[in-house]
Amino acid sequence: MSAKKGLHLTLKIWRQKNNKTKGQFETYKISDVSTDSSFLEMLDILNENLINEGKEPVAFDHDCREGICGMCSLYINGRAHGPDTGITTCQLHMRMFKDGETIVIEPWRSAAFPVIKDLMVDRSAFDRVMAAGGFISVNTSGNTLDANAIPVPKEDADKAMDAAACIGCGACVATCKNGSAMLFVGAKVSQYALLPQGRIEAKRRVLNMVKAMDEEGFGNCSNTGACEVECPKGISLENIARMNREYMAALVDRG
Repeated sequence: MSAKKGLHLTLKIWRQKNNKTKGQFETYKISDVSTDSSFLEMLDILNENLINEGKEPVAFDHDCREGICGMCSLYINGRAHGPDTGITTCQLHMRMFKDGETIVIEPWRSAAFPVIKDLMVDRSAFDRVMAAGGFISVNTSGNTLDANAIPVPKEDADKAMDAAACIGCGACVATCKNGSAMLFVGAKVSQYALLPQGRIEAKRRVLNMVKAMDEEGFGNCSNTGACEVECPKGISLENIARMNREYMAALVDRG
């Protein structure tokens, strides 16, 4: 029985020293890649080859490699996280590609996500948006109620959990032609707005988070729906609509 042959691929990878220098695509050949390998494992093999050749490895972000953290953000053949749906880059496997194929690999493209190096971008803009209001102030006076003692309608709880599934990978921003972060912010606003624990600060939260989003330089939503299509967790556009309603209500209340 003959051994299973691996893939022979051409990789066009964006190389950039930092956000102050001009970047460019560089081409690499890689052979005998197992179709059972993940995309990140394929990059590991490439980097091992480059190191053995005395060349600088390609910098890319990764952490859990379990589709949880969202760090492995790559734009692959024109799609955020590559040619599959409902997955992050670390969950993408090489069986999705054909032998002899050319794969174009880029970092997220957004003014709010400057390149750190090669395929790594700075997504701290998301952290600053969250710091502006993505939290609840918990009463620690000793008179707090057990969270389970606060009744929450099942439908609201389900929607809140769906919104909370957002991992903040930034695929929505990278996919949007305007570089909008409204799906991300809408999800974070919604997960609190739908629950009684989050209603106390709801108006202040949405005003502050939307303001921070605008200050970071993210674009506006034009309702093309690309963000929902490419989101690895399937975050719904309904969250953007909910955020808009919360925002308008907060503006009216503020006068």
